[in-house]
Parts: sequence; structure tokens; C-alpha cells
Amino acid sequence: MSERGKKYREALKGVDRLRRYNFQDAVRLAIERCFAKFDETVDIAVRLGVDPRHADQMVRGTVVLPHGTGKETRVLVFAKGEKEKEALEAGADYAGSDEYIEKVKKGWLEFDKAIATPDMMSSVSKLGRILGPRGMMPNAKLGTVTFEVEKAVKEIKAGKIDFKVEKGGIVHAPMGKVSFGLDKILGNIAAFMDTILRLKPPSSKGAYLKSIAISTTMGPGIKVDPGYVKDLLT
Repeated sequence: MSERGKKYREALKGVDRLRRYNFQDAVRLAIERCFAKFDETVDIAVRLGVDPRHADQMVRGTVVLPHGTGKETRVLVFAKGEKEKEALEAGADYAGSDEYIEKVKKGWLEFDKAIATPDMMSSVSKLGRILGPRGMMPNAKLGTVTFEVEKAVKEIKAGKIDFKVEKGGIVHAPMGKVSFGLDKILGNIAAFMDTILRLKPPSSKGAYLKSIAISTTMGPGIKVDPGYVKDLLT
């Protein structure tokens, strides 16, 4: 394992590794200890008391962050006729049908999220091997297979993110940029944690929120006491 850089080690000196902070102190510390020359992303990692190997304990969902992610999301909509027009008027970067399916087949991936109307899915499903591994395949459960094209596009452009628990029971998600400042990042975290709590599987036993950590792109992880979630949401 390679040794951490000097700037990282300096940033780590300001973090009490044995302490579990509240959300406000953790975010403030993460912002203070960031050192990269670019606008770092503030990330959250939540370890849940679930076993993703069991379908009834899979935690997966979406949330519209009230202050967005700070990243411009390029949206492609697979649609025809009026729905194609609706997508473009709503702010989609690209919209169309067979021509875009062919472009993706040939390796074109100049977009971040894909939406499809239900009538297009028989054709779009052929792109599963390309879009699936990249997490870009339209999915009805995530609201990206829908005739409500305008709503879907605007939500993604406004900061809608999707998340899924990993094999180790951990959910990762971006909560905005360091430049957002404390209050906006806390607002995004509150919306995310509220969604996580509402998605608790009935079959999950024991502690649901095992551990939480806040970090920036280049900075150290800062542990948060899950007990402070109630304070965050009140």
C-alpha cells in the first residue's frame, strides 16, 4: 500500500480518529481540512445493518438534493415525437430514438444519465451490456423509465441522485461541493439521511445505521455518531 501524501497527513492531524462527531462539526472539519486546488466534493458513506445478498434487504433509491450536487449532469432521453420535444424543452442535453441507440452501440457515451419512455425500452434494453455496468441504464424503480419526461429531466438537472447499497452494506453518495458552505451541505445530508431512514427494510434487525463518515475528495474520513441523525432532521 502506497504511503499517503504530505498534505493528506497534515490534514489528518486535525482529525480526532477516536471521536465520533456530530454532523455540523464533521462537515465543518472536512471543509477546513480540504487542501486540493480544485473544488472538492463532500461525500458521505453510511454503513447499514443490512445484508444486500438478500433481496428483501436491498436498499436502493433516489433523492433530490435541495442544493444540487454542484456538478452539471448531462441527460440523454430516449423518446419519440412529442416526448422528444418535451425532453429538450425541459433541459435535456440530447433526445431522440434510434439514432441515439445506434450512437451508444458504437461507443458514444457523452452523457451522465439516461431516461427512456416505456415505449422505447424494447429497443433501449439492447444497450444493457453497455449502460448497465456504468449505472446508466434507465430503470423504472429510479424514475428514469417514464412518460413524465419533463419531471424526470428537471429532477435530475436539479440534483437528483440515485444510490444503492454495496456488498459490504455501505451506501456512498455525493453531498455537494466544498464551496457550497456548511448550511447547504447539511441541508443535502439531511435530505439524504431522511431518505435512507425511510428505506429501512422491514427485515433489517438490530441497528440500522451502523456507522457514518464524511469526507472530501482528497481528504480524510471523519466519523459521525449515527445518534445525531435525529438532531439533523429536527
